[in-house]
Amino acid sequence: MDRLVRSRVLMNVVLVAVLLIAAPAAVADVRLPHVIGSNMVLQRDMAVPIWGWADPGEEVTVKIAGQEVRVKADEKGGWIVRLAAMPAGGPHEMTVAGKNTVQLANVLVGEVWVASGQSNMEMGISQVNDAEKEIAAADYPQIRLFDVPKVAAGEPVDDVDAAWLPCSPQNIMAGTWGGFSAAAYFFGRELHKELKVPIGLIDSSWGGTRIEPWTPAEAFADMPMFKEITKQVAQAAPNYKKALADAVTQFEAWLPKARQALDAGKTIPPPPAWPKHPLASEGQPTGLYNGMIHPLAPFAIRGAIWYQGESNHPDGAKYTDMMKALIGGWRKVWDEGDFPFYYVQIAPYGKIYKEDMLPKLWEAQTAAMAIPNTGMIVTTDIAELNDIHPKNKQDVGKRLALWALAKTYGKQDVVCSGPLYKSMTIEGGKVRLSFDYVGGGLAARDGEPLNWFEIAGEDHKFVKADAVIDGPSVVVSSDKVPVPVAVRLSWSQIAQPNLMNKEGLPASPFRTDQW
Repeated sequence: MDRLVRSRVLMNVVLVAVLLIAAPAAVADVRLPHVIGSNMVLQRDMAVPIWGWADPGEEVTVKIAGQEVRVKADEKGGWIVRLAAMPAGGPHEMTVAGKNTVQLANVLVGEVWVASGQSNMEMGISQVNDAEKEIAAADYPQIRLFDVPKVAAGEPVDDVDAAWLPCSPQNIMAGTWGGFSAAAYFFGRELHKELKVPIGLIDSSWGGTRIEPWTPAEAFADMPMFKEITKQVAQAAPNYKKALADAVTQFEAWLPKARQALDAGKTIPPPPAWPKHPLASEGQPTGLYNGMIHPLAPFAIRGAIWYQGESNHPDGAKYTDMMKALIGGWRKVWDEGDFPFYYVQIAPYGKIYKEDMLPKLWEAQTAAMAIPNTGMIVTTDIAELNDIHPKNKQDVGKRLALWALAKTYGKQDVVCSGPLYKSMTIEGGKVRLSFDYVGGGLAARDGEPLNWFEIAGEDHKFVKADAVIDGPSVVVSSDKVPVPVAVRLSWSQIAQPNLMNKEGLPASPFRTDQW
């Protein structure tokens, strides 16, 4: 008898679940997305969107720091207001009132950045060099952390289940992989120390993911080279609707069989499987944008940092267009113009990359710097050739912060990049290379002769080259190549060249040829 009762209860639960799925969602009290909550940081010196849901037509009032803004919810219950720009400071209280009242405490105004990418961005503070020391020192009440849970979705969703936390040794361990993103934290810590304002960090990252799942559908549609992805995304919704309809038909056929089994005291046959949206996966285009980025917009931000590329390493030059789609798509969604987007050139690694796949990805990442208001840091000198997750995330964060300090915050005395190849001239049997971001001058990191330079003639055969610093240039030659045509630096997945500027920032790998 007990088994039969339990079976009937299970059947009732299934039927109720079906009714709940079929029923229209009821709009309840005034509600905010989780990204708008106590302990948050609002972007300073910028109009700040505050949005949420209420009953259709309900008047909602938002109050903070002497401002009071009213709006009526639309016919679907959505509403949005824009607060006037505020200077850095706080803490403030925010009140959002309609038929009910929501009160938010300990709200700061400062600088807000989104951090995203794959495992090297997700990698938590407990995984880095000097982890115990760094965790113990992570006591910065004016740095606030918002860690987005891993959720892939077939369609853009409105909210994420997360909360803002003040940075403390306890709270910084609340991330998805050994604590909050170390790269993001070290970036934010550097900004906090230099700018002396509150910092809000939103980490939305997932290890092992490609760039396509982080990209909005509209961004693919705007770029003809992604027509196959656009087609895949366009077909996903109708395919899912058909699968849902088929599942409902199967469920309706299953119900009488389940009832008959109950009445006969037999085992209930398993119900039909409920279909999964074809894009609701961390491996499918738009899936992570839908579940982990879309719910954040239009929360006001200063910019974004990005650490990804390992999973796209075979894509070579295509990755530049992928970056254009991602960056352009995010900027369109946030509607803040060309906000800053700074990213990490992935580190050398000796195990999974084949031939020149990694150098070609480095080249594509470097080429993406042509996108307005972007910047790239190089990590060849802090790599671990036997570990795809280098533990020195302190320098990653600091170098990203250099770009922000120099280009976003206008610090005139900051050199933000290592040498980037600019041009070459042939002088007899030698090649003179010129660079941007020379800073205080070129140098060898270890004081040894420059390494990882190669030179070739018309036969396209590269040989190891001698390279010497000559003022702001590097002169490259080899007695095996009397008539040089092309030069390469670090054209290997294990290259860790010693060329840098005197600020200690390494040169980016490059080639002068397109062979």
